[in-house]
Amino acid sequence: MHWLKFNVVGLIGFALQSAALFVLTHTAYSISYLAATAVAVELAVLNNFLWHQRWTWSDRPSATKKETWQRLVKFNVTTGLVSLAGNLVLMSILVGRFRLPISGANVITVVACSLLSFFLADRFAFDPVTN
Repeated sequence: MHWLKFNVVGLIGFALQSAALFVLTHTAYSISYLAATAVAVELAVLNNFLWHQRWTWSDRPSATKKETWQRLVKFNVTTGLVSLAGNLVLMSILVGRFRLPISGANVITVVACSLLSFFLADRFAFDPVTN
């Protein structure tokens, strides 16, 4: 059940990331696609953490606010880092080298990073044994 919920939340995060990426690269004050990717990914990571905390792993609630903050740090260091590094590396290859469109490259990078992100969230960030 966690895998299904993780993917539903991931779709919401993907929509947010895609929208942020579009806005940051297609406005009068656009920034580079790599900087925009970093900002968009972090926005999605924070959004996803909130949903995962409240819904995906609601069967593993935080006992205290301190534990919630610790989970956020773990989530950002693991899943967030995989998402950020994976997205930046893959985007630089797919867009920078292979000249794929930004939106198409974004889809590929998110899918590529999702399985490892789930494992890290389930086994580390939201694992009641390590919290």
